[in-house]
Amino acid sequence: MSQLHLVSALFVAAVTLAACDRPTVVAVPPAPAPSPSTVAVPVPGPAGPQGTQGTQGNPGAPGADTTIVVTPPASAASN
Repeated sequence: MSQLHLVSALFVAAVTLAACDRPTVVAVPPAPAPSPSTVAVPVPGPAGPQGTQGTQGNPGAPGADTTIVVTPPASAASN
């Protein structure tokens, strides 16, 4: 008799769990309507004329006479 109760309980549990398995439904909301206060922004006009070529900088070797000193921030120096 106890085996019948056990089998019945397992059957009911299996049927109950199977009934809970529902497919996933994704509801996509519709696109919002434009509000009455929406203003169209004008796009830029056509491109203007090309500018002139810049001048050539100093052709010397970079960093030949340059010394860079990096100091720690004031908060780190006071520690």
